[in-house]
Amino acid sequence: MAVGSRKRVVVVGLGMVGISFIEKLLKLDARAREYDITVIGDEPHLAYNRVGLTSFFEHRKVENLYLNPREWYEGVADGALGYHLNTKVTDIHPATKKVSCADGREVSYDILVLATGSDAVLPRHTPGHDADGVFVYRTVEDLINLIAFSAHQKDTIGAVVGGGLLGLEAAKAMMDLECFSKVAVIERNRWVLSRQLDADAGGMVVEQVRSLGVDVLLGKRVGKIDVNEQNGVKGVHFEDGEYMPCSTICFAIGVRPRDELARRAGIKCADRGGGIIVDDSLRTSEPDIYAIGECASWQGQTFGLIAPGVEMADVLSFNLTQASLHQPRLYKRPDLSTKLKLLGVEVASFGDFFADRDGPKYLPARAKKETNGGGKPSAVKALTNGLPPAPVKALTYKDPFTNVYKKYIFTMDGKYLLGGMMIGDTKDYVKLVPLVKNQKQLDIPPSELILGAKKEGGDDGDDLDDDTQICSCHNVTKKDVVSVVKEGTCKSLGEIKSCTKAGTGCGGCMPLVTSIFNKTMKDMGNEVKNNLCPHFQYSRADLYNIIMVKRLKTLPGVMKEAGADPTSLGCEVCKPTLGSIFASLWNKHVMDRTTHGLQDTNDRFLGNIQRNGTYSVIPRVAGGEITPEKLVVIGEVAREYNLYTKITGGQRIDMFGAKKQDLLDIWKKLVDAGMESGHAYAKSLRTVKSCVGTTWCRYGIGDSVGMAVRLEERYKSIRAPHKIKGGVSGCVRECAEAQNKDFGLIASEKGFNIFVGGNGGAKPRHSELLAKDVAPTEVIPILDRYLMFYIRTADKLQRTARWLEGLPGGISYLREVILDDKLGINASLEAQMQELVDSYFDEWAEAINNPSIAAKFRQFANTTETLETMELEQDRGQTRPVMWTASAPAFDFKGLRTRWSSTTWQPVLEASYFSGADDLPNGLSAAIKRGDTQLAVWRIRGRYFATQQMCPHKRAFVLSDGLIGEDPPSPSPSGVDSCASNPNGKSTPWISCPNHKRNFDLKDGDCKNDSDLSIATFEVEERDDGLVYAKLPPVEELDAELGTSRWIVKKGEAGPGAFDELDKKINFKGQRAKKPGVRPHTENAMRKPVQLMAAGGGCGSVPDW
Repeated sequence: MAVGSRKRVVVVGLGMVGISFIEKLLKLDARAREYDITVIGDEPHLAYNRVGLTSFFEHRKVENLYLNPREWYEGVADGALGYHLNTKVTDIHPATKKVSCADGREVSYDILVLATGSDAVLPRHTPGHDADGVFVYRTVEDLINLIAFSAHQKDTIGAVVGGGLLGLEAAKAMMDLECFSKVAVIERNRWVLSRQLDADAGGMVVEQVRSLGVDVLLGKRVGKIDVNEQNGVKGVHFEDGEYMPCSTICFAIGVRPRDELARRAGIKCADRGGGIIVDDSLRTSEPDIYAIGECASWQGQTFGLIAPGVEMADVLSFNLTQASLHQPRLYKRPDLSTKLKLLGVEVASFGDFFADRDGPKYLPARAKKETNGGGKPSAVKALTNGLPPAPVKALTYKDPFTNVYKKYIFTMDGKYLLGGMMIGDTKDYVKLVPLVKNQKQLDIPPSELILGAKKEGGDDGDDLDDDTQICSCHNVTKKDVVSVVKEGTCKSLGEIKSCTKAGTGCGGCMPLVTSIFNKTMKDMGNEVKNNLCPHFQYSRADLYNIIMVKRLKTLPGVMKEAGADPTSLGCEVCKPTLGSIFASLWNKHVMDRTTHGLQDTNDRFLGNIQRNGTYSVIPRVAGGEITPEKLVVIGEVAREYNLYTKITGGQRIDMFGAKKQDLLDIWKKLVDAGMESGHAYAKSLRTVKSCVGTTWCRYGIGDSVGMAVRLEERYKSIRAPHKIKGGVSGCVRECAEAQNKDFGLIASEKGFNIFVGGNGGAKPRHSELLAKDVAPTEVIPILDRYLMFYIRTADKLQRTARWLEGLPGGISYLREVILDDKLGINASLEAQMQELVDSYFDEWAEAINNPSIAAKFRQFANTTETLETMELEQDRGQTRPVMWTASAPAFDFKGLRTRWSSTTWQPVLEASYFSGADDLPNGLSAAIKRGDTQLAVWRIRGRYFATQQMCPHKRAFVLSDGLIGEDPPSPSPSGVDSCASNPNGKSTPWISCPNHKRNFDLKDGDCKNDSDLSIATFEVEERDDGLVYAKLPPVEELDAELGTSRWIVKKGEAGPGAFDELDKKINFKGQRAKKPGVRPHTENAMRKPVQLMAAGGGCGSVPDW
């Protein structure tokens, strides 16, 4: 259709429902092109995933929440979509078909779609509701404000009012901030999730939430918010007279439809509960104006879930584009089923889940006839005897040991499933929802729906009908997923998400989507592979076995034998993986000439690289046991080299700020004192934490320190797919926290209980019991087999927790392999571990005594001069680097090549430095000092490259220490020479910054994974005089643009300190001490605490020790 004749659709609101409507309308109108769409959003952001809002606390990047990138909006063909952000629509003029905006513009429409959503409810009748520290949980701005405020509320109490879905999400978010000493959920009902669950199920959720450290207060109503003189939150007065101190309150007590725009325009809205009244076609009272989503009131109901809104978007987009060809769709009773994971607890409710309490809202036609057969009781009987029980039967399963609860509600004859709820085990949710929606008669006894859910193994969705809804957020069916795979449109999960939108809402459907994708690919004869990276058609476990069996020991050897391109340089993914495999098989020094170029950031110089390019130094303290003499040496070294010191969580001492050129001297002093590498830099055993056990503790029943020392001494330095942590507790009091480690032992009267597969970190997991009451002499063989089996079979960078979760059969299978020798490999596993143990050497002692390794510990290859790379400051009596700036500099480093006034060839280094570089996996690199500027030079397979040394992402001078990579060759069209642009047949290699893996092309300076960044590059060549020359501008000009003094991160650039406001508030001066003259034995008055205790309801619960 011609541009001038197209209808103008204006959408007010760029939320999840608004963008869903736009996507569907664009898709359905792609051929006819009847409409041009303009969307007006009042938030400054593009449409984002409000269901996944809590994940913002992890990454703090709103772009990660975007449902579509900005390029999608700008790439819509033929001008079919225009958008305005941060623009508030103030008025609708139905007579002239225009909307007015706050910025003065007017937008004309032919069809107006209101998708304004809803606002979080704030109880404005509650005194103190406007205090500083009161928040709601609705938008990205709400979260940003909560994060900023919470940063200054360390060790205070945070409160969430409302124990519904949003309230528990808010509680998790406040816990993730790690600012509050306690987070409390205040719920007015007797259990949480009272709109989705009954008392039994809600009570189980309360128990689990409390076990996670959240305080849940039930039957509480906020009467008043207590504030200080600055109107800041001090606490909460409840209506029952009790009081709770807190600094932060987040209200999550519901939402209110945003219908004020419609009301001002005279469009009919619901009096009770609000909302824009719509009919079954989603039309409002005004012609050509529609409402969808949370702002719409359909049959007196508004819906605070995304699924009903997406269904509205489906109906309206269909009717606008297909009504002339097909009977218009009517909006029908929406599915209010929900399946979420809240604070780690799986929760689901579906269908008419309160039918046993409130009576069934809808019954299948046949069941309705049978139910009505008995007739209704007379009015007199109803008054005297009460209403009869609901004509339904409920089947309930409750397992308090595994925290599983299921209640399924059926018609009286058990032939129809009406609804239900689940806690803990929600695997069958996706199968049960269609039974309810389709009112399908059951062909099995009701009990099988629960008993059948106990089967083990994966679920590939093979028993689901094609029209089964897989993703409720975006109404994606199994057929939608299968079709795009079979058509060849989508060949990866990322493409599935982009094409169908499945998994882009709450994300809860992704396991099933993945299973269906894998099953469909397999049915088509396409193998679903877990390849290491584009350079290998093998997984990490496959490569491990190939390398072990064929005894491969170099990158070229592995590439030739198993690589996609036999001559490839690899990349920052496969190189460290191969380096780890080589170390776990052959145990050569990681800084050996043939393996050094494979090592990732920390292994390259045997220390964790820090923000300012310095390194940490952590000697091993086996089992946390150390002598006073060694403590003295550590203190002397830290003082001599001005190192920041801190006790680690693994019971050892960390020294930060060691310069690369000082590492050898520092470690020589430590090695001479009898200490050795702690391998804190390696993907290997870190520590085996212990309590004092029988060594000192009166409760100890096992020598936890002795066992921890033996385990740490045995497994130290052994490389693995990821870091390994252990723990040994001397009794069931579990002071060493052994049950959240990769392996952990707890002493029992009969030996040790061995736990495996646990970890803390970003995704904590409780370990599982592998073996019980194991004699101390049998502990080592069992752990040898377990660790070696993990090293052989795990994926790259996979912790034991995730490995065990993905192991077919889980802990049961692992027991069969490790304890029962099901695979017949235990002898091999033990022998391999013993070889590794016997081949141990201290990496730092070897580095000190090996001249070729020691020579690498220099800041610059062309001078002994040094430069500071970041300003330092004093903090709590120690020196540390200043804070990084929030964003990278907006500077075109790549463009410097065309802006230099002049360039000349200048010698920078002797060519002999690069001797043998062409045979090494990473070539050879050198950091060069030129005036005040730091440069990086590489020789890689006969080619030289030169760039600035500074990675612009965080202004860190580290590029010469990064990994070299290159893209695999792409298939060329028939008859086209893919090597025409490069006679060597290779793409230009790139350098991966060791800090955050920004990959820069060594020829043109472009960043391959962050388009906002670039680096300056220079021509470089080797000449017959034995020198390497670089084409550089005059030193003064070079320093002016790239000088260290210009780009070094300086104090104050990051803005105010994170604790400035808090320090003012609490008058923080540093370490507290008694003032001179204060009598140390004077008793506290204890008047006010007792008064407040009496007012607050007593001293609370005292633990029974």
